[in-house]
Amino acid sequence: MEKLSVRFIALLAGIMIPAVAAVSASQPKVTLAAGTQIDVQLTTTISTSANQQGDPFLAEVEDPVFAGGEEVISPGSTLRGHIAFLKPAGRLRGRAEMRLVADDIVTKNGKQFSFKADLASLSSDAGVVKKKDDEGTLQGSGKGSKKTAEDAGIATAAGAGIGGISAGGTGALYGAGIGAVGGLIYALAKHNRNVVLSAGTELTFQLTTTGPESKASKNTLVSAPFVCATCQ
Repeated sequence: MEKLSVRFIALLAGIMIPAVAAVSASQPKVTLAAGTQIDVQLTTTISTSANQQGDPFLAEVEDPVFAGGEEVISPGSTLRGHIAFLKPAGRLRGRAEMRLVADDIVTKNGKQFSFKADLASLSSDAGVVKKKDDEGTLQGSGKGSKKTAEDAGIATAAGAGIGGISAGGTGALYGAGIGAVGGLIYALAKHNRNVVLSAGTELTFQLTTTGPESKASKNTLVSAPFVCATCQ
């Protein structure tokens, strides 16, 4: 009877231990908390003139990310995201806008953290691009219709003045006409500036959801020099 009990316990253990191990292996080991900030550097150039809504972008993690007091994402990991919203600059009014959303991070040791993160800030060397709202919408430096008209008027007056100097009163009329055309071109050139973020631009994303850990697969596409030695 005792031998039967021992065999039963051993058999039960042989069934339960692998089952528990399988359940533990399938569960995420680490979860990034909502609100976690991630500093990255773009590895692709994106702009409102060359890209479309939905296009992906890639960036390299610059600083280590910690969870539970331990480093879980090392510098050099790859962040992937997409352009969630894009509006090109209008010809006469309206500013170019673009909103970036980060989707996940793949580490070089084969871990993947999936989440949603909005743009929290960008480096000052991004030029005329500025952050418009809390969702991280970026805005170009285009002008409204009033300011565009003012710039055109200034250039028109300058054209008329040059025409008057060169050919008297009649020349001022020709100068005004040339100034009107030139003023409009000048105003449009200043107005129609797109949002451009070149490779190397530093960005900070903040998680708006949690980011559970999973194992990256071979189908996880990221840019060189990413190397995953342990991906399935």
